[in-house]
Amino acid sequence: MRLEGKVALITGSARGIGREIALAFAREGTDCVIWDVNAAEAEKTAKDIETLGRKALSGQIDVTDFTQVEAGINKILDKFNKIDILVNNAGITRDNLLMRMSEADWDLVIKVNLKGTFNCTKAVSRPMLKQKAGKIINIASIIGIMGNAGQANYSASKAGIIALTKSTAKELASRNITANAVAPGFIDTEMTHKLSEETRAKMLEMVPLARMGKPLDIANVCLFLASSDADYITGQTIVVDGGMVMH
Repeated sequence: MRLEGKVALITGSARGIGREIALAFAREGTDCVIWDVNAAEAEKTAKDIETLGRKALSGQIDVTDFTQVEAGINKILDKFNKIDILVNNAGITRDNLLMRMSEADWDLVIKVNLKGTFNCTKAVSRPMLKQKAGKIINIASIIGIMGNAGQANYSASKAGIIALTKSTAKELASRNITANAVAPGFIDTEMTHKLSEETRAKMLEMVPLARMGKPLDIANVCLFLASSDADYITGQTIVVDGGMVMH
């Protein structure tokens, strides 16, 4: 097992990509902390982690509230005495054309996606600095690289996460803490299920591999970044999109 004895905090992990990351980590020996605004779903995922023979802790945490985040981190330390891995996955969309987008929808997406990532990274950096070890993985998006009509708030938040990842990597590297981002493309989740068939078809035309990605495709990259195989990788953004965006 690549992550035997590790403790991982995964935000927004009650469902979708976050849940798949947590399960993948647990299968590789990780005790997992499941944070989500949906308490019932978070508890369900935690029980699934325990079914795999690992310890789990769930919490209803609003990542936009630093006081909640800090209190949550202290609970993790009380239970596990350390945090080896942080995956900042919590995120939302509030799509609309720029000229129709409300200030409230702009603020909320930036607050959850970008400030939430900042809050969790800041709170977890102290115990990781004391440990002189840690892995921080931020879930960005190809939309933060290429932009997308109707997603000005989402693209700005994800581009911000990529920049934040680089600054975090530079600040924490001397203490053996790495920070990397994963930028998913068109992934088969509840979020993409809400799209019309026409929109889905158009997006698939942009994917050279001609299929949607699966949450496990993202989880497997996170698993690699969290493992010792990626100890010499930091400040990078790994695009997982079936070839949709090529540099």
